[in-house]
Amino acid sequence: MKRWETYRGKLDQIKSSRLFETLVIIVIVVSAISVGAHTYPLPPGFIKSLAIIDDMISIIFCVEIGIRILAEHKTRNFFRSGWNIFDFTIVTVSLIPIANSEVVWVARLVRIFRVLRLISYVPQLRIIIDALWRAIPRIGYVVLLMFILFYIYATVGSIFFGDINPALWGNVSIAMLTLFKILTMEGWVEFLNEIMPVYSMSWIYFLTFIFFVAFIFLNIMVAIVIDAWQEGQQSLRESLQEDMEDEENGEGAPKTKKRDNS
Repeated sequence: MKRWETYRGKLDQIKSSRLFETLVIIVIVVSAISVGAHTYPLPPGFIKSLAIIDDMISIIFCVEIGIRILAEHKTRNFFRSGWNIFDFTIVTVSLIPIANSEVVWVARLVRIFRVLRLISYVPQLRIIIDALWRAIPRIGYVVLLMFILFYIYATVGSIFFGDINPALWGNVSIAMLTLFKILTMEGWVEFLNEIMPVYSMSWIYFLTFIFFVAFIFLNIMVAIVIDAWQEGQQSLRESLQEDMEDEENGEGAPKTKKRDNS
């Protein structure tokens, strides 16, 4: 048992080392480049080399996951982290064999998702993803309000502009697609110039839509994401501060005990 604890401690040191993390990140990047290389016409020898590299990458990922699992006191501790489950799932699914398979493109598509593992190794990327995840409920209400606004403007546009250009304003669904094009700020001037000879005040329709949706609501969504990101930064700082306090308390305990014994 003591021997296993010694091994587990060494594995934990390997897992926590900066070199280990850097090597894994390099392998993830090489994996993404390898999958992308298959999209180019390559000579047979180079394709075989990429296949060998891919097998080596799969082995390295399996060893890496194994080290991280064995470094835990209990195996279930590894699966308590959502990011660990994410890594384990990506590595497991990417082991699907692709040789002589009719769904080679599916296996390669799964393998390209291995680059997403960079998120679990780069703290700032995790903060961004966590911020987006926390912002989803609040963004949902903004999106709902935007949809209502889209629907109102699409209905109005279909009623007034449907006869001018049915291809753009023939019904509500087509009009909503046209409004989405307007939202991208490309080509909306042509839409306006087409309608202005018939409805001289139609510029109010276009400008108010762009103002409300493109400027106000999109900026609100950006503000929500930034606020969630700042909350994530604050929680990360608090977590790091707690870890530092725990380490200081852990280092201070033996000194106090030694002082008491003396």
